[in-house]
Amino acid sequence: MSEYHAVFEMSMPIRWGDMDAFGHVNNTIYFRYMEQVRLSWFEQIGIAGGNGQGQGPVLVNASMEFLRQLHYPGDVIGRMTVGKPGRSSFDTGFELFRADDPQTLYARGAARCVWIDYAAGKSTPLPDLLRGTIENALLVKLG
Repeated sequence: MSEYHAVFEMSMPIRWGDMDAFGHVNNTIYFRYMEQVRLSWFEQIGIAGGNGQGQGPVLVNASMEFLRQLHYPGDVIGRMTVGKPGRSSFDTGFELFRADDPQTLYARGAARCVWIDYAAGKSTPLPDLLRGTIENALLVKLG
């Protein structure tokens, strides 16, 4: 597995509706937190809606390790990392902490993003902006 480097962090409120009948945040919501962090990062770098040429990111897999239960109320901190990009894909990592317990890891996840041409239904090379952003994150860590 390649080395991952931090690229983005954000805080999100735990909503009452995030909890299930057992009184803890439902496991599907952890994936929504991961999705929101990834989309907010895309927004920050200017590719949230794809590249305006009928191309954009899709997930080909996602996983989550649930380490501790989350409960309402509170805020969660989602941290995103990226690995070395391939021709048309890159791997992301995700860590989730409570704002009031920032030393405790509550969940750890991963997702592979592939850049595709929507009309053709197949992968296409990562746009230069995205590749450059990821490669710069790797260089900052190494430098």
